Amino acid sequence: MRWHLRSADEERVSSLAAEADLPLVVARLLVARGIANGEEAQRFLHPSLEHLHSPHLMLGMDKAAERLRRAIANREQVLIYGDYDVDGTTAVVILKTAIELCGGSADFHVPHRIREGYGMKDDVIERAAAAGVSLIVSVDTGIRAFAAAETAQRAGVDLIVTDHHLPEGHGVPPALAVLNPNQAGCAYPCKALCGAGVAFKLAQLLLEETGRARLLPSFLKMVAIATIADAVPLIGENRVFAKLGLDGLRHPVNVGLKALLEVSALSAKKLSASDVGFRIAPRLNAAGRMDVAQDVVDLFSVKDTERAREIAARLNQLNSDRQQEEKRIFEAVEERLASAPDVRDTYCLVVDGDQWHRGVIGIAATRVVERYGRPTLVLSREDGEAYGSGRSIPAFHLLDALESCRDMFTRFGGHAHAVGFSLPCDRVPALRAALDTYARERLTPADFERVLEYDGELPLNEVTPALYECLQRLEPFGMSNPEPVFAARGARVAFPPKILKEKHVKMRLIGAPHPEGGPPLSLPVEPAPSAAEGERQGGAVPNSSRNGRGIDALGWRMAERVQQASILAGDLVDVAFTLDLNDHPEFGGLELRLEDIVKSAHAQSATGATR
Repeated sequence: MRWHLRSADEERVSSLAAEADLPLVVARLLVARGIANGEEAQRFLHPSLEHLHSPHLMLGMDKAAERLRRAIANREQVLIYGDYDVDGTTAVVILKTAIELCGGSADFHVPHRIREGYGMKDDVIERAAAAGVSLIVSVDTGIRAFAAAETAQRAGVDLIVTDHHLPEGHGVPPALAVLNPNQAGCAYPCKALCGAGVAFKLAQLLLEETGRARLLPSFLKMVAIATIADAVPLIGENRVFAKLGLDGLRHPVNVGLKALLEVSALSAKKLSASDVGFRIAPRLNAAGRMDVAQDVVDLFSVKDTERAREIAARLNQLNSDRQQEEKRIFEAVEERLASAPDVRDTYCLVVDGDQWHRGVIGIAATRVVERYGRPTLVLSREDGEAYGSGRSIPAFHLLDALESCRDMFTRFGGHAHAVGFSLPCDRVPALRAALDTYARERLTPADFERVLEYDGELPLNEVTPALYECLQRLEPFGMSNPEPVFAARGARVAFPPKILKEKHVKMRLIGAPHPEGGPPLSLPVEPAPSAAEGERQGGAVPNSSRNGRGIDALGWRMAERVQQASILAGDLVDVAFTLDLNDHPEFGGLELRLEDIVKSAHAQSATGATR
């Protein structure tokens, strides 16, 4: 793994610190994340409802809202057509709830991943028209649904498309209105909304125009879950959604949300973006991956506590089933790669197997990319057809790669980093060869090496509660606002590393007195508390790195690496880490969460890249 320092112009850092009255460490982190001036810094650090853009700025919004208001006033039958992932199901919840609060009613359809697949289908629209539906609103889908839009026209049903995916080059479907900030001619300032974010803007306008704007904060909880889960950039309006929505999630009212937090073993008061991304979202996604995504909509719609707990328990079990299936597929992929060097050595991995669960192969592909650092396609062979999902690395545009051999596919789609497709099984070897040739023309072995970006050198004796509090001002962390990573070199391992649950590692590190590379960080200074003060604060001395005893460091899934590197007590190591707070009453306090660890080499290039 190579370490690369995130750059930040020091003059801009000093200027921003003075203009916005910020500690230099916070100013440096903001400059590295593209914040240019004091006004931007204040909006970033203190997002509020006033920072939401006017829905009227989105092309098609006024026409869509007027049609929906008319449907509500005339008590027309409305169908919300969603998608089966977190973004799609929460978007259904948002728009359905807004319509009902405004006096209307709406049914919904969420497709089955295996039986129906992604996108709007003609037969669903035709059945809806036959049942008396006069208006269909898509959420998180529909921007390429040209055939479905034409079917709606023939059936006499008005269609409003709300989506965030990129349109095709020749325009948008012939719908009554299309809401998508990425369509040509749309001046909406935030182009990176998730599907639920676009649906929320329509809901926002409905609520504002009917005198219900006071209800907007409660909707931000769902928008925050979708925004974080869909990994859109947490800047601009998305940061408002995530920050205010997380604040709301920490005070849950909805019985379904409470039940979901219970089965996720989460404390609402301490909920973080990481909890949403790694604990809540997988349980919601499991419904669409393993069974029927309607469970997610039902969870947030029911009023009975016991019924909510039943649904949440079911989602929890589906997530466990998903984890087991993911493990089974990943182990099968590893066995295949170990036994087939011709497959393993390709520059774009294409691995296929019989009857692998199609709802899980995308996650398996992600794990393969993390393990081998190469773009990966994982395919399930079923009755002569191979259904695949792919994930990529930053240096490789996966959709372009599939476009280069488009004639092989029955269908395909996606973007630079993720794709879905199908093709006849007998074409898989040819696909593997074609993608290997394509990738070798564009990649080098250096592209397969993981790059860890860090924000500066930080001696461990400068790790303080004051610094931790400063960093919390930048939360929530996510895409385009990564959690700050620091490097410390020459730290000494105080005791033999302890292996936890056979895969994690815990150790205590004693820092070198000064950083040995990278820019100095101007950090908040505070005296180290005494042991008595630590007891009064509820347990261990929180600033243990300053009292000579070192600081605890946890490495998740790093046990094998530490053992292979023979890291022992007394060794000097270089570590890249983030800061965390363990609130255990007896042995809590600040601790490091390791991103990488190697024996000290003290080698650094002039560009700030090492190893």
